[in-house]
Amino acid sequence: MHPFRFGVMLESARDEYSLRDTVRRAESAGYATVLIRDHFAAEPFGPQLAPLTALATIAAYSTSLRLGTLVIDNDFRHPAVLAKEIATLDLLSGGRVELGLGAGWLAVEYQQTGIPFDSPGTRIARLEESIAILKGLLSGNSVTFHGEHYQVTDLENFPRPSQAPYPPLLLGGGAKRMLSLAGREADIISVLSTSVASGVQVDSVTERSSTRLREKVTWIRDAAGDRFESIELSLFPDILITDDHITGARQFAAASGWDVSPETVLDMPAILIGTVERIAEKLRAQRRNLGFSYYVLSDTDLETATPIVSRLSGT
Repeated sequence: MHPFRFGVMLESARDEYSLRDTVRRAESAGYATVLIRDHFAAEPFGPQLAPLTALATIAAYSTSLRLGTLVIDNDFRHPAVLAKEIATLDLLSGGRVELGLGAGWLAVEYQQTGIPFDSPGTRIARLEESIAILKGLLSGNSVTFHGEHYQVTDLENFPRPSQAPYPPLLLGGGAKRMLSLAGREADIISVLSTSVASGVQVDSVTERSSTRLREKVTWIRDAAGDRFESIELSLFPDILITDDHITGARQFAAASGWDVSPETVLDMPAILIGTVERIAEKLRAQRRNLGFSYYVLSDTDLETATPIVSRLSGT
C-alpha cells in the first residue's frame, strides 16, 4: 500500500498575498502538495490563476511542498511547449513537479476562446499522442513523432528536469476510456466522483457511489496489468468534521438535492463526514479495499482537514 498523503487545491487564491498565505499554511500543516486547475472560465470553480506561473511563484515560497496541476488541459498547450515549461519548473524547484494532464472537458471555455471542442474520443486520442511526446522530451530523448494530431521531428528538450526519467504523470478522469489510458500511462490517477462527459460538471448519487468507484478502479486495474500496484490512486473529497455524522450526512444530501438516506451518503468514498477518528478509519478502509491513498482537498478545507493530515500522513 502507498502511504497516505494529502494535497491542497488552490481554489480561492486570487492575488499574491492569498497565494503566499495559503501555501505557507499548507506547508506548516504537513500537506504534501499544492495543486492548481487550468481554466479560462470563471465557473464552476471561480477565477483561476495561470497554473505554471503560479506554481513557479509557489516554488519560491516553500521548501518541501510538491507542485501539481489538477489538471492541465491538453488542448491549451502544444506538448513541446508544455515539456519545456515543466522541465524548467522541475529543475528550478529542485524536482518537485507532478504533471497532471487531462483531455479537457469544460465546454463553455472552448466556446469562449474559440478553441475547437472536439468529441471526447478525439480529445483523448490527442492527449494520448501528447503523453508520448511529453515522456520522450522530458526523458531527454530526441523525439520524432508523426501522429494524427501532432508532428514533431528531431526535437530535443532543454533543460532536463531534475526528476528521472521525468516528473510523475497524473491523469484525471472518470470514464472508461480515460481511466484505461491512465492505467496504461500514469503514475498517479485522480478518479472523478462526478461526471463531466456532457461538458459541464454533474454531481449525482450514482457517480458518488462506492459501487461506481469500484468499477472505475477495475477499469484502471485491467488496463494497468502488472503495474497497477505502483500507481497512486487519488480522490478529491468533500469533508465535514462533526460529532453527529448522521445529521451531517442528512444535511449534505439535502444541500445536494438528493433523496437518499444518511447511510447512503456516508458510504460514498469521496464524502468524509464524522469525527477525525471515524474519517481516518474510513480512509484506511478505502486504502485496503480500493487502493486510494492520496487525497486532495480544497484550500477552504485546509484547517478543517489538518487533524486528518496530522494523523495519517506518511502512514
